[in-house]
Amino acid sequence: MLINLSLLFSLAVFAAAMTGTPGPNNIMLTASGANFGFARTVPHVLGVSTGVASLIATVAAGLGVLFEAFPLLQQGLRLLACAYLLYLAWRIGSAPPPARGALTAGEAAARPGAARSDAARPGAARPDAARPDAARPMRFHEALLFQYVNPKAWAMAITAVGSFTVAGEDYWLSAALTIAVFVLVGLPLTSGWAAFGVLLGRALSSPAAWRWFNRCMGVLTASCLVFIW
Repeated sequence: MLINLSLLFSLAVFAAAMTGTPGPNNIMLTASGANFGFARTVPHVLGVSTGVASLIATVAAGLGVLFEAFPLLQQGLRLLACAYLLYLAWRIGSAPPPARGALTAGEAAARPGAARSDAARPGAARPDAARPDAARPMRFHEALLFQYVNPKAWAMAITAVGSFTVAGEDYWLSAALTIAVFVLVGLPLTSGWAAFGVLLGRALSSPAAWRWFNRCMGVLTASCLVFIW
């Protein structure tokens, strides 16, 4: 047997713990779901899952040993991750509330007829009309590449490959199984965080509440620096 059931169960639990618990990815997905709705957060969700899968494949190919051979490379990655995470925290924390003339994701879901009638008006404001580029959702490639500057993601991938792959001719099959489990377990969990953000967005009824929510999400994102060090 390629991998026994007890090891497969342990892999699924490990994947759930790594992808489903609070961390930079899930905090940013919650903020994106609240601000932009679930549909516009889907590229972010898919980018996270694809990035994790490709990172595990990268480690399985042997590139993970670079950190052991060159410790300074890991330190440099941590510094880069800290800088980028602080930038993302600032971008989330400084995001303005949704444009006043546009419905939020929660309002649009609750009032589909109103959303259509507003969109039909020639002078109606579009959802992002009053929002700067800093307030857009994260794109697929950005979420994917973020995994490569996230030391926690590297540690997760190295642990997964080291613990759940088998040596010999079945190595790549076990690596593929590890990747598949991470995708099958992680994708619903990260999607759940985005959906949770949508629910939070529906509860925010004033611009002041939105500003405080985004600031809190920014602070929580910045606090994830403790996971890096």
